[in-house]
Amino acid sequence: MGDGVLTVLVVDDSALMRRRIADLLVEAGFRVETAATGEEALARLPEVDPDVVTLDITMPGMDGLTCLARIMVEHPKPVVMVSALTGAGAGETLEALRLGAVEAVQKPAAGSIGRIGEELVETVRAAASSRPRRVRGLRERLRLARARIVGEDFVAPAPPPPSVAAAGEVEGVVLVGVSTGGPSTLEDILPLLPAGFPWPVVVAQHMPVAFTATLARRLDEMCALSVVEVERATVLEPGRICIARGGADVELARRGGRLQAVCVPSSPDRPWHPNADRLVTSAMRLLPPDRLVGVLLTGMGNDGAASMAELHARGGRTIAESEDSAVVFGMPQDLIRRGGAGVVLPSDRIAGQLTRWLPTAARRAGPASGRKD
Repeated sequence: MGDGVLTVLVVDDSALMRRRIADLLVEAGFRVETAATGEEALARLPEVDPDVVTLDITMPGMDGLTCLARIMVEHPKPVVMVSALTGAGAGETLEALRLGAVEAVQKPAAGSIGRIGEELVETVRAAASSRPRRVRGLRERLRLARARIVGEDFVAPAPPPPSVAAAGEVEGVVLVGVSTGGPSTLEDILPLLPAGFPWPVVVAQHMPVAFTATLARRLDEMCALSVVEVERATVLEPGRICIARGGADVELARRGGRLQAVCVPSSPDRPWHPNADRLVTSAMRLLPPDRLVGVLLTGMGNDGAASMAELHARGGRTIAESEDSAVVFGMPQDLIRRGGAGVVLPSDRIAGQLTRWLPTAARRAGPASGRKD
């Protein structure tokens, strides 16, 4: 409305929940409009023209997923899904993130406003500066990305030869940090890694514990590589992508002479979990810099930036997602500001860069099929 105050359209069929969310946002300085149904929300969007929409997943009549899909096609806006964040609703919540929602946050129940309310306000504020994604079908996104990889329309400098790995040990590890907008961004990258990709991948995706197992299963169905959740000590080996378990942190450790991803209790002095800085720092204690690649993707805050900048300074390779594709540019932007990004690329070109840096098995295998044989 031209006065610098951000407007939020709160969509929920519960009058109590609409009032609770509206009170939190008004107190934080937002202008709030409300809608009780998906149909009402769609009708009011052109009139209200909100900076952000908060959207309940479970509503009678038009459900949240249907409403979200129509918003992203008809009137794209940053959308924050508000749900119970339980394991039972994990599939629906992840589908919302795939459809273009910026983030999903916990419903602020009575008596538990506290940190949940703060997180909702922080997420809405970050969403206001995010970039809504018009999500194509996965098949079309993969086709276009593979065309770019095959076309080799970008080339980064060749790295120096890596140090020799000890017998029986993996050659190196790719470390990925990602937060807001992560699930759909990971779909731009991981399904494009070919079956012969020579290094394991460990992903720290900021996410509650209820969702990471479902995320790992969905990615496993899409990828040529095996995708598993790190719920216990998991051996790192070529052909495996490890998704850190939500609500905890993940570190690399050497046990019985083998490199493993280990789930550890979340560190109270770090605000984001699973924590990317903690992952990268643990990896640098065990492997030389030339056997590590750090990839920092979309997300608010700066998790991963300090440790990956240090990795880059030591001679390791790093990639920051570019502003062109980042839903929220905070994390990769901080890495770039620190001078720690070796390469800056949109998400659908990152897999191609990784296969150029780690070429032997990848080139022998050819482009990823998007499924396991």
